[in-house]
Amino acid sequence: MMTEIRLHNALSRAKQLFTPLDAACVRVYLCGPTVYDRAHIGNARNVILFDVLTRLLRQVYGADHVVYVRNFTDVDDKINARAAQTGRSIREITDETIGWYHADMDALGNLRPDHEPRATDYIGEMIAMTQDLIDKGHAYAAEGHVLFDVRSYPNYGRLSGRSVDDMIAGARVEVAPYKRDPMDFVLWKPSDAETPGWDSPWGRGRPGWHIECSAMSEALLGPSFDIHGGGTDLAFPHHENELAQSCCANPEASFAQIWLHNEMLLVEGRKMSKSLGNFFTVRNLLDQGVPGEVIRFVFLQTHYRKTMDWTAEKAEQAAATLRKWRGLVAGIEPAPSPLPSVIGALCEDVNTAGALAELHLAAAQGDGAGLLASARLLGLLEPGMGAWAEGPAVDLSGFAARLEALREAAMQSKDFAAVDAMKTALMAAGVEVRMSKAGVELLPGPGFDAAALERLT
Repeated sequence: MMTEIRLHNALSRAKQLFTPLDAACVRVYLCGPTVYDRAHIGNARNVILFDVLTRLLRQVYGADHVVYVRNFTDVDDKINARAAQTGRSIREITDETIGWYHADMDALGNLRPDHEPRATDYIGEMIAMTQDLIDKGHAYAAEGHVLFDVRSYPNYGRLSGRSVDDMIAGARVEVAPYKRDPMDFVLWKPSDAETPGWDSPWGRGRPGWHIECSAMSEALLGPSFDIHGGGTDLAFPHHENELAQSCCANPEASFAQIWLHNEMLLVEGRKMSKSLGNFFTVRNLLDQGVPGEVIRFVFLQTHYRKTMDWTAEKAEQAAATLRKWRGLVAGIEPAPSPLPSVIGALCEDVNTAGALAELHLAAAQGDGAGLLASARLLGLLEPGMGAWAEGPAVDLSGFAARLEALREAAMQSKDFAAVDAMKTALMAAGVEVRMSKAGVELLPGPGFDAAALERLT
């Protein structure tokens, strides 16, 4: 019997049985980054989600029967602005940023998609789709622009669950004299001499953002495919507009069968922002000594449809767990297949938190082979990601004994200054300090610095 996968479809607002259009070629599309700067940690969430989803689909349908596409938006006003600020060429900026993105996402244990189209390689397809929408009465040219006529598509708003009139009342939309309706959105816009542009039937210009993914997904996956996703912030307007223009261009098709939207991310309980000083790129964390595998583990602890809170404490706990697991599986071969309980958790709407609970159980039962095979389904305990956990050969027992002695003395004197000072020094050296009634336990943590520790001797 084929393993059943159930996914929460944002379009139907319900969890439903996933039935691929073609089980021999399961097709997945994820909206990728606009490449002008480093990816922040929130950007990594849907990458990790879709990496696990793709691993699961390959486990169920076969490694050669899944096609995963994630695009790069390399034509955008933010990129143009960055080029103007720095005096660098747009291609130089986008090439560099794509290199950063690959390095950062690789460090988190993500496999590369099968296809990573750049928008600028599909301008011809975008122009053709735009012309087709005009020919079918769903778009119109005005003052060098081409706009999609939202009133021409009765189902507009189906994905976000709002009517066009409600959207106009509640949204800030660009009011332009060439628009027939305030909600009409740009498919093509004119470019001046300093802005990248391509020749088109409507003059030299460049595509609007939404048409990019519609053209690229159709070129690589066809007019109908299985799963489309991104963050909840993309549901409207980006995904709503993609759905409308794609369904109008291909009325006999259905575009994406299932839409997956991941929730947003907090840092230490607060919305991430530069003004609060809690804005981190993936590279910031990696450079601070937080291993990519640890970052990935923290993300997997929260179901993708729930708001996730990144905390330093979670990272420390994740590092300790992964060290123990890597010690348990050292020198053994993985089981022939992941544990059914782990596969079952992931089949219920990619429940990574439930899958991790099953891994904890396997570890507690001493099932190293099952733990290893199952963890790798989640992108954990991979051979190339464990160098951080090996750490330096260091004996922390002497420091633990010293700290225990200081604590015993402080219990008598009621003066804990020396205890606090040593704890602070150990933590500054990247040592995780655990104190309980049972005693003191010290573990090398993320960013362990042996040189700083030597200064305490």
